Amino acid sequence: MSERSAIDPRRLKLAGDPYRPAYHFLAPANWMNDPNSTIYWQGRYHVFYQYNPDGAYHGNIHWGHASSADLVHWTDHPIALAPTPGGPDRDHCYSGAAFVNKEGVPTFIYHGVPDGICLATSQDDLLVNWEKHPANPIIPNPAPSDEFQIGGAPCAWVEVDTYYAVTGNSICFPDRAYLFTSKDLARWEYLHPFYEGGFFTDGGTEDCGCPDFFPLGNKHVLLFTSHRRGAQCYVGTYANHRFVPERHVRFAFGEWGRPGIFCEGLTLLDGKGRRILFGRLHEARYGYIQRASGWAGMLALPIVLSLSDDGNLLMEPAPELEVLRRERVHLSDIPLGPDSTVPLAGLGGDRLEIRAVFEWGDAEEFGVKVCCSPDGEEQTLIRVNKNPWARYRPATGATSGGESVTARPITGRDTPNPRAMRRELILDVTRSSVNPEVSDRESQQCTVVLSDGQPLELRVFVDRSVVEVFADNRHYLAKRIYPARPDSLGVQVFALGGSATLRSLDAWQMAAIWPV
Repeated sequence: MSERSAIDPRRLKLAGDPYRPAYHFLAPANWMNDPNSTIYWQGRYHVFYQYNPDGAYHGNIHWGHASSADLVHWTDHPIALAPTPGGPDRDHCYSGAAFVNKEGVPTFIYHGVPDGICLATSQDDLLVNWEKHPANPIIPNPAPSDEFQIGGAPCAWVEVDTYYAVTGNSICFPDRAYLFTSKDLARWEYLHPFYEGGFFTDGGTEDCGCPDFFPLGNKHVLLFTSHRRGAQCYVGTYANHRFVPERHVRFAFGEWGRPGIFCEGLTLLDGKGRRILFGRLHEARYGYIQRASGWAGMLALPIVLSLSDDGNLLMEPAPELEVLRRERVHLSDIPLGPDSTVPLAGLGGDRLEIRAVFEWGDAEEFGVKVCCSPDGEEQTLIRVNKNPWARYRPATGATSGGESVTARPITGRDTPNPRAMRRELILDVTRSSVNPEVSDRESQQCTVVLSDGQPLELRVFVDRSVVEVFADNRHYLAKRIYPARPDSLGVQVFALGGSATLRSLDAWQMAAIWPV
């Protein structure tokens, strides 16, 4: 199969839209929502996703399907799941996940609306054809007296000869999940709450949507999405069929709602033993603009997850993306004086990868500006800001940002250091666009712990209407930006209130994987 042999004609029709990402995955057209199932099968990465065949708006949820041999170039496949008239999923085939059953057969477990949790299996190598289980719904909607809920979508796995499934508690607070078990997939028994939430999260506003449970290193991870605050995960201990969260990591930082940020995510284990995360990036334009544009929604870059020696979650963009690198610019040892901005001559564009290492002097703030117009009217800032009020110390509660903290004693890199400080990493989109169609301009920010003199590496990916940032492979921020001016292509580095040094910078133009 050639990934480039057959381009969906709808992609060609929409190729002139300057906001269509060029090297991220997105549906050929129409509404794209959650990644519903992700699985590595017969040498290919498969992503299934919520999809509306009727238009670029939420409704009539089917499952779209694409696959890739290299995590970079994707082949569109026919719709994998559609509501069955008169069936338990007659209204929508909503969120779910994939696993391989005891017979070695790829299996979907998903929320069929309106009746409950359903299954489907596929016997072909490309996972194009799916057959729904005759016992659907295998977990019906709960009665009013039942303790469990199923609205947060399911995920499932096999332990020895037994199936287990977890469902979340969509739009109920605090976040919580529920465990079910089965021997034959057709008959399921509710066991107990899988974990209790609300300690690390805002217990009054955050739920557990789209859970994904998996082992990572010597721990387990529960990835989930708060419908009001976006994607996050717990790292913790799994024993006696219960999960105990020990650390908490956010991938997004919405105060209310989730426009333009990293939302639902699902992972897969690939043939190299890597745990790879696929997440959705929401639109941040008004709904009527999305409908008129003919498309909405996209996936973030694939992220390789791992644990550090001290138990923190590490997040690295998949190295396969390096095949897209084209013209390279290399710079080194650029001093940044107080209140200075340095345009990077020869570097610019709206499809970039930037890898920059900064050393902090006495600056109050330093960072990178991308998608800058010559007069500065439009610019997106990646700011590293000194916070003098938050000298690092062991935490006793919830965390903000990608730095995982727990109530236990901390070790390794997290050892308290009187010279270590909490810094703010900010993806500032307040001036990203002058387009009045942009409905949300809320910046993203997280906390980074740095000692005086410790360098910081920023990896920045720009793809037309989106920016993703990785800091030291421990922190991740993303936001949709929609620059309106065709000359918003510049890149600059800066320092405020003191000095810093750009120790090294490598940047590449990135090739497109879709028609542009």
